[in-house]
Amino acid sequence: MFQLSKNKTEFLNIGKMVMMNIELIKNSKMKGSLLTATFCALVLIKAVNASEDPLRTMKYTSRTAKDAVEWQNQLRLQLSGILKINDMMPGRKNIPFDAEEIQVERKDKYLLREIEINSTKDRRIRIILTIPQNIKGRCPAVVCIHGHGGTLRIVYDEKSIYKGFAAELAARNYITIATTISQHVIYEKGRLLMGERLWDLMRCVDYLESLKEVDKKRIGCGGLSLGGEMAMWLGAMDKRISATLSSGFLTVMDQMEKNHCMCWKFPGLRELVDYADIYSLIAPRALLCQNGLKEPENDFTVPLARKALGEIEVIYRDLKKPGNVGLVAHEGAHEIDLPTLLDFFNTRLRPVTR
Repeated sequence: MFQLSKNKTEFLNIGKMVMMNIELIKNSKMKGSLLTATFCALVLIKAVNASEDPLRTMKYTSRTAKDAVEWQNQLRLQLSGILKINDMMPGRKNIPFDAEEIQVERKDKYLLREIEINSTKDRRIRIILTIPQNIKGRCPAVVCIHGHGGTLRIVYDEKSIYKGFAAELAARNYITIATTISQHVIYEKGRLLMGERLWDLMRCVDYLESLKEVDKKRIGCGGLSLGGEMAMWLGAMDKRISATLSSGFLTVMDQMEKNHCMCWKFPGLRELVDYADIYSLIAPRALLCQNGLKEPENDFTVPLARKALGEIEVIYRDLKKPGNVGLVAHEGAHEIDLPTLLDFFNTRLRPVTR
């Protein structure tokens, strides 16, 4: 069924023009009228087709809290399907980790372990895990995610654009975990690149939950650039994440169509959502986005971030948690804003003191 545009008067006028010219054709031999009628009919068809937007069919609009949660459940189900991870979800916790420790480094306030675990039954991944020293009780944990070109330890490097945020958290009594998601190859047949990246991060959460030192109710995630994108995906698709920090990514999909790596795009995505809808799956859990005021015009600009945020805020209001979402427009460029990241996690995850 066609969906008429908001300007119904325009459709009625076009329709009247078509009917008038058809009558002229019936009552005369004027060839010009035939041409006019044909033209008007084409305009009408084009207008009707234009009113049917094939993109973003699951766009979030304000509704009751109950209906908002139902929308989230339906969208997660559809997204897990097009990400090609839905078949693995039921048996995820039946996959043994078979953890193998590669090396251990003793830092000033924490231990850093490099470990291999099973991500799937047929594929292993390497992770970095930090555990605070001399802490009693359970600690909050953060999945720390790098961007394009990132390496396993880059989020611990204070000289990088990540400002060593993972190391800063580790020194503040957080358990941190990181893995590599910068690949541009699909590892297993029948999978999807973005799906495999997300799956590996979800397995990091699984591993955190298996540790006696981790408070399962205080697990967060944070990342920059592609890492900000994957933090969005992880927070959206995994409800175990209670606080999400997405840096250098909040934007709209139209912007990503130009001069960006197209690894973000896969079949069926734009037909369902824009980024604001994916971020909306995080609600009512805590979400903070960071965008730099010095970002180039073709990248993750603050005006576009504010536009997307306005759409995300709708569901937070519907779920009665408007204070759980925010945007920091910092003075930097494409980089982590460390002070607001630390403040966000300290407020939302409350690390223990020594």
